[in-house]
Amino acid sequence: DKEVRAIFLRLFAQLFQGYRSCLQLIRIHAEPVIHFHKAAFLGQRGLIENDFLTKVLNGMAFAGFVSERGPPFRTCDLFDELVAFEVERIKAEEGNPPKMIKHVRELAEQLFKNENPNPHIAFQKVPRPTEGSHLRVHILPFPRINEGRVQELLQEGLARSQGAPPATRGDKKCVVPAGPPVGMF
Repeated sequence: DKEVRAIFLRLFAQLFQGYRSCLQLIRIHAEPVIHFHKAAFLGQRGLIENDFLTKVLNGMAFAGFVSERGPPFRTCDLFDELVAFEVERIKAEEGNPPKMIKHVRELAEQLFKNENPNPHIAFQKVPRPTEGSHLRVHILPFPRINEGRVQELLQEGLARSQGAPPATRGDKKCVVPAGPPVGMF
């Protein structure tokens, strides 16, 4: 499944290359608003008449994409690197399927590493219920939760977390690389 995800990652990176140059940060409101200039994006790429891309840009999913990925200072990921730094590589691989497949496999490996930072740690699987287990009549009802005990556990956890050192692995925010301008494509 990582290779399929890598193919879609490349597809969206190709589709949205240069989108950051068409973002406008409007600061007149209490909270800054990020606006995507669709006409400039389509015009600079020569795709004004492209119905598919116009529908994609007008969709709610793209609006969510802009609001999530629009801020200039946030945690960067593999997609940001592809859009900013791999433009020429993706363009050069268009006519060479073996290179394209190699790149897809590299991306899939990176996706796997991102999701499994500690591959040596094994997760215990929950065993499947035995056959006919749903027919048993002697199943005990789920016990009621003791609200007092829950509050005690919450207080203990809060006390421990306040004295604990900060988490070692956190997402580091950085300035998102803008990548090449849309006019290049």
